[in-house]
Parts: sequence; structure tokens; C-alpha cells
Amino acid sequence: MALRWYTTVVESTDHRALAAWWAEALSWTIMFEDDDEVVVIPPWAEEDGAALRFEQVPPGLVFVPVDRPKTTKNRLHLDLAPHIDDDRDAEIDRLIGLGARRVDVGQGDDVSWTVLADPDGNEFCVLSSRER
Repeated sequence: MALRWYTTVVESTDHRALAAWWAEALSWTIMFEDDDEVVVIPPWAEEDGAALRFEQVPPGLVFVPVDRPKTTKNRLHLDLAPHIDDDRDAEIDRLIGLGARRVDVGQGDDVSWTVLADPDGNEFCVLSSRER
């Protein structure tokens, strides 16, 4: 028996706009959208999904509406990493250009990651470049 990490659910006061932001930031695809949720998946999930075992299909992001804004630091966040062939600082600048902002969650100046927040205030990290 194997469990599959199916999705991560993100609450938002504007679930459609935030889903579109994350789809653009990750170069993912909006697979489904209605008044109750927007589902964003990596493009290879549909392309290669049938060839993968159930537990190997990558998770998506689901954005759902709420009527209250985010008020405290996330207890769960996403870590993103650029490939070693890509310019990490350029990726951070691109995300900021899309509407992210730098945030201080107490990380200090000597860490190897950068903490950003999406347009709805959800923190995420851009790690140092990785080969895998």
C-alpha cells in the first residue's frame, strides 16, 4: 500500500487570482476552475501521469476561497529551488516582478535561502540552486 501526496490546499480571499499567480510562477497549468476551487498542476502530470505508478504522480496545488485574510506566519510552506544552470537571483527577481515580496520571518542574514511571500501573503522559500 502506498499513499500519494495528492495536493496542497491553499486558502485565499481571491483563489482565482492566487492560483493564476502560482501557475505563472511555476509554469504550471490550471486544470480546473470554479467558484469553489482552482486546481493547478505541473504540465508533466497530465503528459506523463498515465505512465507513472499511482504514488509517483506529482501533487498539485488547490486554491479555495475564504472570506478572511491571512494574519499569521504559515506553519507549512513551499520550498522552491532553481537548477544549478539557472540564475537564482534572476528567478527571485522574476517572482518579485510577478508580485511576490521579500519577508523576514526571523531567518537571519547568513542563510542560504530567501523568504518571499506570494501576493496573498503566503511565505515560501527560494533555496540555493540544486542539481536534483
